[in-house]
Amino acid sequence: MQINSYHRHRKLLGILTLLSILTACEHRDEQKNQPISEQLPISQTKTSTLTFSKVDGKRVENADQEPQNWLAHGRTYSEQRFSPLTQINTKTIDKLGLAWLYNTKTVRGMEATPIVVDGVMYITGSWSKVYALNAKTGEELWTYDPAVPGEWARYACCDVVNRGVAVWQGRVYVASLDGRLIALDGATGLVEWEIDTINKEVPYTITGAPRVINGNVIIGNGGAEYGVRGYITAYDSETGKQKWRFYTVPGDPQKPVEHPELSAAMKTWSTGGTEHKWWELGGGGTAWDSMAYDPKLNLLYVGTGNGSPWTRWVRSPGGGDNLYLSSILALNPDTGRLAWHYQTTPGDNWDYTATQHMILASLEIEGKMREVIMQAPKNGFFYVLDRATGELLSADAYANVTWATGVDLKTGRPIENPTLNYQDQPQAVLPGPGGAHNWYPMAYSPLTRLVYIPVHDLEFLYTRETPFEFKQGAWNTGNDFSKLANIVEELGVDITKTSGNGMLKAWDPVARKAVWTKKHLTVTNGGVLATAGNLVFQGSGDGQFFALKADDGEVLWSKTINTGIIAPPITYQVDGEQYVAVLAGWGGGGAASLFDPNLAHHDYGNDGRLLVFKLGTESDVPLPEKRHPEIPQPPALEGNEQQIAAGKKTYHRNCGVCHGLLVVGSYSIKDLRYSDKSIHDIYPNIVLDGIFAAKGMASFADLLEREDVENIQAYVLSEAWKHYNKQESIKSGAP
Repeated sequence: MQINSYHRHRKLLGILTLLSILTACEHRDEQKNQPISEQLPISQTKTSTLTFSKVDGKRVENADQEPQNWLAHGRTYSEQRFSPLTQINTKTIDKLGLAWLYNTKTVRGMEATPIVVDGVMYITGSWSKVYALNAKTGEELWTYDPAVPGEWARYACCDVVNRGVAVWQGRVYVASLDGRLIALDGATGLVEWEIDTINKEVPYTITGAPRVINGNVIIGNGGAEYGVRGYITAYDSETGKQKWRFYTVPGDPQKPVEHPELSAAMKTWSTGGTEHKWWELGGGGTAWDSMAYDPKLNLLYVGTGNGSPWTRWVRSPGGGDNLYLSSILALNPDTGRLAWHYQTTPGDNWDYTATQHMILASLEIEGKMREVIMQAPKNGFFYVLDRATGELLSADAYANVTWATGVDLKTGRPIENPTLNYQDQPQAVLPGPGGAHNWYPMAYSPLTRLVYIPVHDLEFLYTRETPFEFKQGAWNTGNDFSKLANIVEELGVDITKTSGNGMLKAWDPVARKAVWTKKHLTVTNGGVLATAGNLVFQGSGDGQFFALKADDGEVLWSKTINTGIIAPPITYQVDGEQYVAVLAGWGGGGAASLFDPNLAHHDYGNDGRLLVFKLGTESDVPLPEKRHPEIPQPPALEGNEQQIAAGKKTYHRNCGVCHGLLVVGSYSIKDLRYSDKSIHDIYPNIVLDGIFAAKGMASFADLLEREDVENIQAYVLSEAWKHYNKQESIKSGAP
């Protein structure tokens, strides 16, 4: 099988790393191995003397007048993630120590941005749970558990994560993994209203944080890999009544369009005379994360996602740009009508979402001040657009890119590399589906005029699935992961040792180039905070928390955490003292580096913690003990070669998204190589009967027969024995 030469000259798939996508399904867990709802009441309240102040649009617009708070997801509507606080700066940073920590009692991905309002902090954890804390002491004020059904984890491509809450007029708004939007009383955590934003017959999920604009709570959804049609919706903040809904892709052309923008979009989709119909495959375009808002223009900016399936030859074989996939949409937040759009990856074929963080800023470009929106989406190009009109001002590669040679500034379209077309044969491409930058928020400093981007080089071997078979409720990408696994084995790649490159890159959006780069040991690392103290904060996957000089990237301070960090830090002030807070707990889209040997969870576990630092404290971070788990001797292998081969294909079609390529899994989701006889004895009960559904391992009886399960088990055991024998050989000192 031919593979392009670029692929052969790299250590294959830091890539295989694949799966910035591979992480999601099993282990509800938590350290007690119970659903959260069995550990705590649905809402648990404690007494406090704190007041719960109301937040409205004027407060967020004027956030710089109260820099002690962090009122919105990106602190301000512009989403710059820049704080004017200066008490912690380049001269005082060496005195930074642990003020307090809060243990979430979870072992899954932690991605939330804390919100701080007048001394009260609101965070979310895995399974969409909400915590209200005293921002000065860490005292738990109340908790809320939406009791997400454990089996819904099956539909979460990228872990049971949540990126945070929104606050408005005394309420706290959270969206649950299973698609509900919930309004809580900010003082007590009690539910004021709850609505279901999705049709449960289709496997949508929500992991993003809501935004509240002009009294409308805005929320999107995810699930493109499972065959959904994306949309974003506004709900009345007082009542939960739906105000408007914008579908990002057209539906059945035989039915009336839901809003006029879809008539234009319809012309960019085609069945090409094949049996596949995009509206039956879902279409995709889910708006699962980034938003920003300009109050002066009254425009809400929304990033949209990839197609469903990824491969455009299946989704739209007659060609077309497939609007509004992988696009920035400028919407009127009061009506949902589209002002303009810009598509970063027309006819997306690679899972190059444009849901990555967007930032609003004022830049002097060619001697003229421009009000811009900036984005570094997955496809590897950094875009600067006029935010009133959508005019493209610049687009430059901020990472290693091979799928395109550049972006034509006249047409705004990428110049695709025709040699990397994977329609007929596998092709290794940069970036892969994990993107050059994923959801981890970047930051912008108006002082240095630099954008700080968490970047990674993650090559991926795209392998077209032929023939494509759509399965409702299954992972439908149009890529053949079984074929991918075969190629990896043929090349002799040890995926437990390979990785790509991860870094923090300071990008000058006017000069259109990188100013400095901080390389990390791990591929996937955390979001970013910039401050007026000339500092940039970021955590890393190997369990370090850094403070760097914002202007030149010099590392001034670091703290060993021994828990991987992917969440973005924030800073705030209470009673005259400045604090820096970050959630630790690796997972989510970070599964792109699932096989990265430097990830902290391999040696130290993945206990979810909120860590809060301030100046002048002698306390240090308690470190988890190092552990060296060994693969236990697997049960006897009874399957024959035919069963193992069949199981390998079925496993990678249905199980690999959670449990890993070639059965190499992560810590927070069950690594099947470690399953003992007691698990293997009840395989059909687990996979078909769903006896572990409450912990996140749902039944797959709708997709698999008993023979399929037996074949999968034979394949899993064959891989377990392979790794066990290698482990024992190393222990014995054999070469």
